Amino acid sequence: MKEGKAFLKSKMKWVGLVGLVLSVFSLFVHFLLARFTEDGFSEYQSSITIFSWRPVFEATDLSRTSPLYRRLWGPVGQLESLHPHANPKGYYADPSAQSNGYIFVRIQGGFHEIRSSICDVVAVSRFLNATLVVPEIQQTTSKKGISSQFKSFAYLYNEETFMAALVKDVNIVKTLPKSLKSARRNKEIPVFRVPYAASPYYYLHNVLPILIKHSVVELVVSDGGCLQAILPSDLEEYQSLRCRVAFHALRFRQDVQDLATNILHRLRAPGRPFIAFDPGMTRDALAYHGCSELFQDVHAELIQHRRAWMRKRGIIKGQLSVNSAKQRLKGSCPLTPEEVGILLRAYGYSWDTIIYVSGGEVFGGQRTLIPLHGLFENVVDRTSLSTSWELSRIYGREANLDESYPRAPPSAQVETKLDAWKNSGPRPRPLPPPPARPKTYNIEGWWGWVAESDNEPESTVVELRTNAHKLLWEAIDYTVAVEADVFIPGFDSDGKGHPNFASLVMGHRLYQSAASKTYRPDRKEVVRLLDQIHGHIYHANHSWLTSIRRHMRSSLIDGLIEASNKSKSSSLLSHPVPECSCLRPNPSDTLSNASTPSVHLQVHAALGVVHRCPAWMDGEKNLSSNEKDNEEDIDENDPSSSRLFLQHAGSHDAGGEDINLKEESQFEDQEEDGGD
Repeated sequence: MKEGKAFLKSKMKWVGLVGLVLSVFSLFVHFLLARFTEDGFSEYQSSITIFSWRPVFEATDLSRTSPLYRRLWGPVGQLESLHPHANPKGYYADPSAQSNGYIFVRIQGGFHEIRSSICDVVAVSRFLNATLVVPEIQQTTSKKGISSQFKSFAYLYNEETFMAALVKDVNIVKTLPKSLKSARRNKEIPVFRVPYAASPYYYLHNVLPILIKHSVVELVVSDGGCLQAILPSDLEEYQSLRCRVAFHALRFRQDVQDLATNILHRLRAPGRPFIAFDPGMTRDALAYHGCSELFQDVHAELIQHRRAWMRKRGIIKGQLSVNSAKQRLKGSCPLTPEEVGILLRAYGYSWDTIIYVSGGEVFGGQRTLIPLHGLFENVVDRTSLSTSWELSRIYGREANLDESYPRAPPSAQVETKLDAWKNSGPRPRPLPPPPARPKTYNIEGWWGWVAESDNEPESTVVELRTNAHKLLWEAIDYTVAVEADVFIPGFDSDGKGHPNFASLVMGHRLYQSAASKTYRPDRKEVVRLLDQIHGHIYHANHSWLTSIRRHMRSSLIDGLIEASNKSKSSSLLSHPVPECSCLRPNPSDTLSNASTPSVHLQVHAALGVVHRCPAWMDGEKNLSSNEKDNEEDIDENDPSSSRLFLQHAGSHDAGGEDINLKEESQFEDQEEDGGD
């Protein structure tokens, strides 16, 4: 009997042990599924809304066939004939098996500078018949605290895709041969710190002889480009090569690309189009252009401190103190997020429009974006559309941070000893001075050294790591901004006067889908219009709204033509037309209408488009129609649409639907009148 009970107890123990093992195994399997099946896990996450963004929309939805929808979101009809074409346009030989030597490149700078420089060094390698070593991104390799798993070129871009896409353009290897590696380690190879926008003949006369003699040269590129943007006509194929590099060969690392794709899916999940907005308000850009007075308190001091640093190093040659008000009137300062929000609302975008804020830095922090949040309910960025786990996952394996950096001092605890104080003598003796408080600096921008020292403190490990992570953040934002339904920049110049992140986005959109809406507002004209109603800007009159809408609509074409005259001289990637585009004329643009050329042909002539698209493109469906041609002629003098600008963001009354319907019908009537 006792043996039976003992056997039963032992059997129950084994059953319990097996159940416990199965439970642990089940938890482990669920953890693996959550860890490695990102798509399914993301869907589960989105179903319980763990992201900080909770979209708020009006009950009514604008019809995609309405004139108002086409005015706000539809393609630009005058640019629908432009198509991407970066293939060689004539005879183009494969790279020679016998090269003149190896070119090793170190690139220093931010996201847009790295991207532009890579395209230039590929063209230089082809021009010199040299073998290119996969470039080294200096910012991510020589800083401690950065991931050792992802370094150099592979930290940001896909090496295999880069090499495979350019196999017929230039010889590329991952590393130098062993003999040349040791020579470089011993600093025995010649080094050229190449100037910005150098002529191709600089490389022909200065670099090529040294390359042939030593079989290897090292180029250091630090200003965001090492080849002039506009090349002679006999080097036209090198322009197409730069476009192939930028728009086809440079693909982001797979996990970075996957996260950007997931963010795009989450943006489009509500079924509505969205706007991408790049403020361009970096500290360097504000300092270079003298716009410190756009801010107050310590922010203005930080900008002036940076400007003094630039003057000391010869980056700028102007005065230290600049009248920011005059700079703003000249259009030399960025548009603030509030000003961009007013432009969009005045043009007709409703309060519930989704706006994605891109860019690695908005100087002034989130307080600068508060007015934009007040104008639009659905203002988001990469942090509100992803989890901290998703973002930290792309950084790779990183060493633990050094805990020895200064921390905030502890709060002082005052101990009052009343009895000792009363019995200390006829006269109270002074208390000893408090211990010296250690100097601490806030890494987010509110530094204490502004009033104490002319030199900024050395970057901490946290700052170095954050700077490297900015490359990945901007890679995500770049992908989202290129694919956005509408893009608008706050500024198009960086801290050296060269085209910035937003310029590269606009150039990529112009190449990939020229007809997609990309506003290029004239900041000088916008400031003039905003100053007209300064003080009562949220109670704008009808004539002011009409002026804003005319300017915004004209900026789609006039701003593009202006960019071909200004930004293209500094960067081909900011305006890759006509070198990397071809023309498929509309059926209406026939030789019979040569005496009265259409608006389309006038625009193409202004942009310099001369190449006819290959015959295989003629089979594609032509999207042009009379309706498309007339869509840009929709009259902006619509009194009912003014209420959309004046309507409070929080009002969700049923009258909004009547306004939209009335506006659509009035636009339709105007379009029919304009089409005759």
